[in-house]
Amino acid sequence: MALIVQKYGGTSVADIDRIRIVAERVKKTWDDGNQVAVILSAMAGVTDQLAKWVREMAPLHDAREYDTVVSTGEQVTVGLLALALQQLGVPARSWLGWQIPLHTDGTHGSARIEDIDATELKKRLAKNEVPVIAGFQGVGPMGRIATLGRGGSDTSAVAFAAALEADRCDICTDVEGVFTADPRIVAGARKLDKITYEEMLEMASQGAKVLQTRSVEMAMKYHVPLQVLSSFSDAPGTFVMDEEEIVENEAVSGIAYTRDEAKVTVVNVADKPGIAAALFGPLAAASINVDMIVQNVAADGTSTDMTFTVPRSDLARALQVIEDAADALSYDRVESDPQVVKVSVIGVGMRSHAGVANTMFTALAEKGINIQVISTSEIKISVLIAEDYTELAVRALHTAYGLDAE
Repeated sequence: MALIVQKYGGTSVADIDRIRIVAERVKKTWDDGNQVAVILSAMAGVTDQLAKWVREMAPLHDAREYDTVVSTGEQVTVGLLALALQQLGVPARSWLGWQIPLHTDGTHGSARIEDIDATELKKRLAKNEVPVIAGFQGVGPMGRIATLGRGGSDTSAVAFAAALEADRCDICTDVEGVFTADPRIVAGARKLDKITYEEMLEMASQGAKVLQTRSVEMAMKYHVPLQVLSSFSDAPGTFVMDEEEIVENEAVSGIAYTRDEAKVTVVNVADKPGIAAALFGPLAAASINVDMIVQNVAADGTSTDMTFTVPRSDLARALQVIEDAADALSYDRVESDPQVVKVSVIGVGMRSHAGVANTMFTALAEKGINIQVISTSEIKISVLIAEDYTELAVRALHTAYGLDAE
């Protein structure tokens, strides 16, 4: 007997028929003699609609009331799935975040999990009952409903798997697993059987939408075995695990990209101590995340150009912050370009394989793609290129690293 946590996303519970299909899948796992806990998202599109209503009612809204409204989507799906399971003869009960309770901090709208009291859930599982738990939500310090932010149901699932000491956490979604690249762009993309936590974390943060970044961080911290698989087929998915559990790593496991980038260049800034702090300090104070950074020092060594990227949605705010800091920076001008994309090659095998960067740069050069910014980590190389070359770059790199399906 195993204890398995299953999480189903919005597309998996999009309507009554799909909820019934999920109930059949849960019953099959339960019939096999396993203990099962289920975490659910709201129906596809429901959370967006609820958030839209909040903004229409009060553009400058109370975040606590926002959470009260948007958390209702999961309440519907857990109640319906519990009913569907009961119809199939499976003892099931719905649970909301405050009933468990799952405690969070007070950051409404993007709360972080502090602890889970899994005592009652463990008792119910021992009696062979199936808890059907609302993802995305918990209870804050003042007893108010708090939500975990977009993709929070993935985080909920991993947190419950850790609290219950589950043997596995299945993230059931509308894709069959983690692919070497976006299959919508690369026809030869193939599903990975296994991937490390570190690789999955990089892929999630660099644009892959399969798993939410915080959920991967939590799984890595608590060593929760993950499987990403389809809700609509019986095919095995992709297992996310410790690097030590994978016998041999390829140099590159996948290619990811994100269009949520904008490039900013502050031209002719004095090259002196403290200038970087004068630029990036105000941006940090404004909660604007800076990603790739390049500094180009002039030949005479007295001035420099500072180039960096910010989320595209934050570009206007970033430019305003820089303008407000003009006296401290004494720059000539600021240039910006929102029509860029970041493409990354990712793989823990980079640690032991030489020439990974050269392969990337050569493949892009052969396609006439100019690299604007480069950043690296131990298992990732990212480049910033013009957005028009996104598909060409991803396909070229996928082929260059031998990732195309045979």
